[in-house]
Amino acid sequence: MSADLPDISSLGDLSGKRVVVRCDLNVPLDGDRITDDGRIRATVPTLTRLLDAGARIVVLSHLGRPKGAPDPKYTLAPVARRLGELLGREVVLVAEPESDAGDADVVMLENLRFHPEETSKDAGERAAFARRLAALGDCYVDDAFGVMHRSHASVDELAGLLPHAAGDLVRREVEVLRAVTVDPARPFAVVLGGSKVSDKLAVISSLLPVVDRLLVGGGMCFTFLAAEGKPVGSSMLESDQIDACRGFLASGKVALPVDIVVAAERAAGVPTTIVDAGAIPAGEMGLDIGPRTVEQFTGLLADARTIFWNGPMGVFEIDEFAAGTRGLAEAIAARTDALTVVGGGDSAAAVRVLGIPADGFSHISTGGGASLEFLEGRELPGLLALER
Repeated sequence: MSADLPDISSLGDLSGKRVVVRCDLNVPLDGDRITDDGRIRATVPTLTRLLDAGARIVVLSHLGRPKGAPDPKYTLAPVARRLGELLGREVVLVAEPESDAGDADVVMLENLRFHPEETSKDAGERAAFARRLAALGDCYVDDAFGVMHRSHASVDELAGLLPHAAGDLVRREVEVLRAVTVDPARPFAVVLGGSKVSDKLAVISSLLPVVDRLLVGGGMCFTFLAAEGKPVGSSMLESDQIDACRGFLASGKVALPVDIVVAAERAAGVPTTIVDAGAIPAGEMGLDIGPRTVEQFTGLLADARTIFWNGPMGVFEIDEFAAGTRGLAEAIAARTDALTVVGGGDSAAAVRVLGIPADGFSHISTGGGASLEFLEGRELPGLLALER
């Protein structure tokens, strides 16, 4: 990928023009209540910049995984209301690209994934849907880094049909991730958590030759511990990845937990015990890293100049298993003299859920999967489309 993406300024005078903006507003909902509006807040600066330039905007986004048809469970109505509150103006939600929204300054098209053509594997079907979307505006801005790794109509084909640019959020994401991958300031430490080693095999393989330290927690650490011959009880284990973990451990760069918070089940209110990482009892499962591990990891991050973190250290949604992720997040946030990047997904959610001030980090990504694929060195279809 080239060093530069087209900026909104390259679109010229936007006064009176209609700009189609692809956003990633795929937020978690409890019924019709948004439980984390981080992704909505993240795109407000780009939308405000366009409105201040005199443009009218049409916002495109998906939400959840509807099965290619309208489903009230996945309506963007709560998102439109929240975006309107943040922008200080009404956001008019329309059902179809051809719907009449009058002269509204801000229009939001209902969930893109209500249309099977959006995610179709047939390029012709995607192209036809992209033409319907292109008819909504005079130019296109992609501010949805979280879906840059998807070959979807609104991400890939649409950019080729209109004068296009990258939104401020996307440009910042790429700038920061390039700083992590291209000659990072050293020592360079990566902290990985989350459930499965298999989800992060490619990024580990890509980063291990260039990192100075790789700190592993979360559910994936138990496959590494098993690779060292340690009992993991009933903890999450991917037996088919043990050999791969042995290979990673041979690098001498991997740090694993030294103590684990265990319980008989993953539930709130259950009795918990802290045990050595090599002494997890049969019938017990590891659900968080322990306090000695937080202390050890904090020490390994103390002199790092670049830190990338992706994946929680435990089941942070449950209070009994949140301390490890909280301690790790606080340790990273304390490194004000380093480039500290939270790699989106559950890590970004944990920062907000646990009340860690977002401004303590250099950057919190909005795209977990896209961030990881970027770090793997893979070409992202959405970025390639903007570069054409």
